[in-house]
Amino acid sequence: MRIVTIVTVALLLGITGSGAAAKQPIRDVPELYEPLFYIAVANEIRKTCPDISERKMKGIAELWRLRNRANQLGYSDKEIEAFYESEEERARMAERGEAYLARFGADRHDPASLCAFGRAEIERNSAIGVYLKEN
Repeated sequence: MRIVTIVTVALLLGITGSGAAAKQPIRDVPELYEPLFYIAVANEIRKTCPDISERKMKGIAELWRLRNRANQLGYSDKEIEAFYESEEERARMAERGEAYLARFGADRHDPASLCAFGRAEIERNSAIGVYLKEN
C-alpha cells in the first residue's frame, strides 16, 4: 500500500508541475498523435481487407502506453476520451489519412489499392504495418 501511495504522489507532483502551463490539444503533441494516426490507418486497412487482420494485442498495448503517457503529460482520462470521441478530430484524422494514402497511390474507397498498400506496409514492418498481419 505504501508503494502505491508513493507512486500516486509522485505522479500527482509530476502532473501538477507540468500542468501549470496551458496544454496543447492532443493533435499537436506528435508523440501522442503520430502513433494514434498509424493505428487509425491500420484499423481502416484491416476493416477493408479480408486478407489482413490486426495485431490486436500490439494495438491495445500501444493504446494503453499512449494513454499512460498522455496522463503523464497532464491530460486527464476525460480529456483523452473527449479527443477520441470528437467528430471534428475524427474528420481531421480521416482527411490526413486520405492525403497520406494518396501519396502512396492508395485510396481508402478503393479496396484493391488500400489492401495492396496494407500488404506493402506489413512487408516493410512500418509504423502502420506493425499493427497488421496477413491472414
